[in-house]
Amino acid sequence: MNRNVTGDVHSQHLPAQSLKDPPASHGLPQAALSQSRHPLAVMPPTKELDDAQKTNGAAIVMDASLPGRQDVSEASANRPQPSRTSSNEHSSLKYSLLGPSLTKAGQDSVNQSKVAEIIYNASKGSKFFNNEESRDKNLTEKISKILARKRQLEKLDVSLDLRRADDYVAELELGRDLSQIIVHMDCDAFYAAVEELDRPELKEVPMAVGKGVLTTCNYHARKFGCRSGMAGFVAMKLCPQLICLPLNFDKYSAKAQEIRAVLAEYDARYESASVDEAYLNLTQYCEKHHMAPEEAVSQLRAEVHERTKVTVSAGIAANAKLAKIASNQNKPNGQFRIASDRQTIMDFMKTLPCRKVNGIGRVFERELDAIGIKTCGDIYAHRMYLSQLFGQKAFQFLMQCYLGLGRTNIQPAEDYERKSVGTETTFREMSSSNDLREKLRHVADELEGDLKRTGFKGRTLCIKIKLHTYEVFTRQTTPPFAIHLADDLYKYGLSMLEKLMKEIPNMKLRLMGLRVTHIVSLKKPDMDFFGRQKLSTSTTKPSVASKANSNDGWEVWPEAEFEEAARQERDEEMNELEKLSQEHERQIHEAETTNEGDDAKVQTLLDAEPGKWPCPVCTLPQAPDDVSFNSHIDFCLSRQTIKEVVQSTTTAPTPPSEKPKLQNTSSKSTPMKRKRGRAKNEPASTVDNGREKRRTFFSGGT
Repeated sequence: MNRNVTGDVHSQHLPAQSLKDPPASHGLPQAALSQSRHPLAVMPPTKELDDAQKTNGAAIVMDASLPGRQDVSEASANRPQPSRTSSNEHSSLKYSLLGPSLTKAGQDSVNQSKVAEIIYNASKGSKFFNNEESRDKNLTEKISKILARKRQLEKLDVSLDLRRADDYVAELELGRDLSQIIVHMDCDAFYAAVEELDRPELKEVPMAVGKGVLTTCNYHARKFGCRSGMAGFVAMKLCPQLICLPLNFDKYSAKAQEIRAVLAEYDARYESASVDEAYLNLTQYCEKHHMAPEEAVSQLRAEVHERTKVTVSAGIAANAKLAKIASNQNKPNGQFRIASDRQTIMDFMKTLPCRKVNGIGRVFERELDAIGIKTCGDIYAHRMYLSQLFGQKAFQFLMQCYLGLGRTNIQPAEDYERKSVGTETTFREMSSSNDLREKLRHVADELEGDLKRTGFKGRTLCIKIKLHTYEVFTRQTTPPFAIHLADDLYKYGLSMLEKLMKEIPNMKLRLMGLRVTHIVSLKKPDMDFFGRQKLSTSTTKPSVASKANSNDGWEVWPEAEFEEAARQERDEEMNELEKLSQEHERQIHEAETTNEGDDAKVQTLLDAEPGKWPCPVCTLPQAPDDVSFNSHIDFCLSRQTIKEVVQSTTTAPTPPSEKPKLQNTSSKSTPMKRKRGRAKNEPASTVDNGREKRRTFFSGGT
């Protein structure tokens, strides 16, 4: 590989190869094409492919503003991976407990196996741990069925599935678009960076934002294994000197407004993605200003830093999927470009771990790993089995990952068609009927605000609850008219909640949410003189998205559903970690209360008889004499031991004339048969009014 250095930019040049005869390792093997016997299987030259063949510029361009940059393949090879061998107890569970942010930047030198062991031991015995253990067991059983199905397919003739897979790959290749310059901007540890502006001394020490669950942490803390989506008490075990600050959404929102203003100057139709990231299409900007993509993005990042004092990292590629992956390569405060060249893209995806792709979470990663797919380059060899094992949409999504294809249509979030609007909140265990009704009213008020902001009302109302046992129940109803006001949302939601109360007596909740579906716009359409809706007279061509969803075409980009599923997986993980943190805090509080009560009791006895020593067994004051004090302790210990032995070896007979009375004084007694989710002798805790609601700061509103 030749490497030319110009200023602070490294350029890697890869030799161009003929696209008519791609290598078997990452293209379309001739053997496979000959088996398909389909006219689309032999890829004819197209303008896109010709342009790709002629491209002989920098294959991968990265910002080297920070020292110690590595190639992608080298970084992936050198990164420590947690052990997942079957010889280790709960190895898959330990890997799962590492959380959704395992691929976050700044953890290349972290021993993830050690982190997994600490999380495992810190959460063992909690409800969160038991729930994760159950989920891991279910996933292991599901994977066993997948492997059994794969063994069956290997014995069958799958030539038809192979031909269909090759046809789809060839169809995708014909539609490859390398003409767009898509950029993914991602703020570096956004919450922490904003806090460090007010407290510069925190820049040089491990620091995180969030109390119960970390929402982000700076790069000093990440060296210890701390990351977003981690319980705070676990993070303190990894880094005892970690400084945790409370969230301040108003502060972050104000800073996000400043960043938004800069982005709009480069692409007025930028697309918000999450709390600290956005997509831009800089194709027109670069053409208008006669700038190279790297130059334009470097200028944009510098301007954001100058005006907001916050650093951002960027990924530059031909589509949104690649741009997002690239933005994580040179964090923090760097940029990375995957050149718009087919061969370069194929080489990049060949060694990319599947987990790096947005839309492949922990569950899907384990399923793919089980059948031998660890990198995107491994997908091609299993293409004939994918639709049978995971479904048609998963097959399409994975083949696009293998080819490095993704959407190029960037537009504001509000332009996307919505199917539902909802909100939910988590809280400490709650069982009081009045408290649950008040919480429902709070959720209804919030949903009304969301519906007014988005301009929708819904014909169907759904309620979602999660019990203290982590079981989730949903119900839905269809009001006689589309609703959006809080009074109506509460009215119809209350009837569903009360039915659930009857179905699950004494239920204790941790989460409650409301969602409306079958939504209709609150905005009145334009009407003609006769009261009919005016037809659009626009002559603009349909967008890429509309083409993709047309009835007579391929569903080209199913990645949105997988990205949404991965996002829900991350959100559920954050909710469950919040509950783990609350459970840990409650245990500490109960222990402190018990200790304080015992200390107060002993102190009362000592105050009554000053000068005496308290017995550590019975706590009664004794004469301050070594011989008599030790004799009393021996007596107490012997008496306690005898009592325990007698209780464990004898059972009091039950008189035949009396029926045994059921006692419920110990949590270890044999439970009666109950409905799923019913609570048992668990004290109701106070209601936590605080709520950590995720907000998209890059959207048009707050």
